[in-house]
Amino acid sequence: MKSDKITLRNMVFYGYHGVFEGEKELGQRFEVDVELHMDLSVPGQTDDLEQGINYVDVYTIVQTIVQERTYDLVEAVAENIAETILDAYSVDYVVVRVRKPSVAMGGVIDYVEVEITRPGRR
Repeated sequence: MKSDKITLRNMVFYGYHGVFEGEKELGQRFEVDVELHMDLSVPGQTDDLEQGINYVDVYTIVQTIVQERTYDLVEAVAENIAETILDAYSVDYVVVRVRKPSVAMGGVIDYVEVEITRPGRR
């Protein structure tokens, strides 16, 4: 059994997501990880980008969703990233993590993180 994956870790974008009006007006930093689980033997053997996934294209998908759209929930950001990637690529499954470092919780916290895993559509 293969356990291949491509990971784009800690992509950082400025977005306008949140339930509170101030979050949507001022915006803030968001951090995103994406794992694409798939068999990488063909691109590994052929050394051909056309046989694999272009990392820049995945980065651009995430960037567009985080920077050009607005959501109330971090869960919706993660879901839309996963769905868009699954529409674009044939993968076994995708894992998306979205972190919101600055969260008003009434106390000290590093960040809130949502992690979702979605199966591919083969």
